[in-house]
Amino acid sequence: MIVHCAAYHDGRRIEAPEDLADALAAARAAGPDGFVWIGLFEPTAEELDRVGKEFALHPLAVEDAVSAHQRPKVEAYQGSLFVALKTLGYHPGGHVVTVGEVMVFLGPDFVMTVRHGEDSPLSGLRAALEQDPEQLRYGPSSVLHSVCDTIVDGYMDVAAGLQSDLDELEADIFSPSRVDRDTAGRIYGYKRQVMSVRRATGPLLEPMLALERGARLVRPETAPYLRDVADHVARVNDQVDGMDRLLSDILNANLAQVSVQQNNDMRKISAWAALAAVPTMIAGIYGMNFEHMPELRQVWGYPAVLVLMAVVCLVLHRVFKRHDWL
Repeated sequence: MIVHCAAYHDGRRIEAPEDLADALAAARAAGPDGFVWIGLFEPTAEELDRVGKEFALHPLAVEDAVSAHQRPKVEAYQGSLFVALKTLGYHPGGHVVTVGEVMVFLGPDFVMTVRHGEDSPLSGLRAALEQDPEQLRYGPSSVLHSVCDTIVDGYMDVAAGLQSDLDELEADIFSPSRVDRDTAGRIYGYKRQVMSVRRATGPLLEPMLALERGARLVRPETAPYLRDVADHVARVNDQVDGMDRLLSDILNANLAQVSVQQNNDMRKISAWAALAAVPTMIAGIYGMNFEHMPELRQVWGYPAVLVLMAVVCLVLHRVFKRHDWL
């Protein structure tokens, strides 16, 4: 559905009808710097088709905007520019990264944003830009930069939240008081979230560089700002790569800890088995001698054997304890 439609000239909002065609006509009548900014949220195919015909958008770009699930990209069509971006949100309580999408259609006298998903942080962008006419006077290009900048800032917030949780996970893994739980499952869960971030940020660097180098319909004055956005994307990509390597290291360390713990358990089991084997062996051999049983003539027979078992077990226990097997 269409959530907002407004006309602008020289960086300031002008009075215009809410009808799309009338607003576009008012912007064009205001002068060469006039443009229309329209925002849509999860539009139907019929709604987007109607808007596409009004702005003469390419059918392939309209189809991409309806279906969503697009890889971050920039595509140039006759008379318009199509930019697809992923949006991210992070919920620390559930340790889940949610993904949305924003598509931007850019023309000489219009800019249209199409949002999919709840994590599309553009609610306050229009109001913020209207408070900054110096930036908004660059027209649709300034809106494109602000959309990209807002989304990439969201990436940085998500990366910071993930990094904080990974630091806690790392400290928990190596904590001496750690209790046993599904650590490997937690690590793989975080790796899935990091992969979600990588799918959004990794392919975006090249489109941002293409916009900064001067894509058609993008004003040269916005190039430095788009370069700054590209730098932020590169920084987030470096953070994501670092987090992925950290998770791999944590997983390997956890597997090493599990292996060491299993070896310790096996040593303890073997030590207790050795302690139990000695009295079992003595009792077994001693019990087979039915013809010459010491207790038939000597009263010290049973006590002597019990003392021998105790002494041998005590010696073995001391030896195993000294070698940290028990």
